[in-house]
Amino acid sequence: MNIIEKSDEEIFGIANEMWLDLVKASNAGNYGDFVKGFSNSLMLSLNEVEVGRQFATSELTRNLSEDFDPLGIIRRGEHVSVLYRQRSTKKAGEWLGRMVLGYEGEEMKIFGASIF
Repeated sequence: MNIIEKSDEEIFGIANEMWLDLVKASNAGNYGDFVKGFSNSLMLSLNEVEVGRQFATSELTRNLSEDFDPLGIIRRGEHVSVLYRQRSTKKAGEWLGRMVLGYEGEEMKIFGASIF
C-alpha cells in the first residue's frame, strides 16, 4: 500500500500518535525510544552521538509541549510530510515540526523528523 492513498484523517490518526511518542522521547532524552519508529534508511543516516548531544544541550528538544497542532499533509511519491505547530514548555513562540512517513515493507515508519 502507498501511504498517499490514505485519507487525511487516517494519516493524522497514525501520525499524531507517532509525533507524540517522538515528543515524549525527546523530552526524556531517550534515544532508544526516540528512534524506535524510524526506517532503516533513517537509522543508517543518524549519528547517535550527535542526537545525544542535542538531547543534552538543546533547551528546545528537552522541553517540547505535548500540546501541538496538526497543520497539514503534503503527499509526494511514496511518502507524506505531516506538519505540526509545536510549542515549548520553556521557550516562548512556535516551531514548525515535520515528520515524513511511509511504508517499509508492510509497516509504517518515520523517514524524517525535524523541528524548525
